[in-house]
Amino acid sequence: MNINQKAFNQFSHTLMMSAWGFAMVICSFLFLYVGYRLDRLFNTEPTLMLGLFMLGLLLCIGRLYQDAWMRRDR
Repeated sequence: MNINQKAFNQFSHTLMMSAWGFAMVICSFLFLYVGYRLDRLFNTEPTLMLGLFMLGLLLCIGRLYQDAWMRRDR
């Protein structure tokens, strides 16, 4: 493997991790907002907001782990 290929692989790994970080932030804030709106609708503050926030985080972390596990075999 030449130097250009190694640099490209490192860049692609960095880009993938930054995309996962962006997806995790967007997903958690989206779930947080939906939970906030549902809590206001049902008057159950902060139960659904925190629950959906944690669910969003766990789903993103699980998907990241699954993606890393699949890439490990390559």
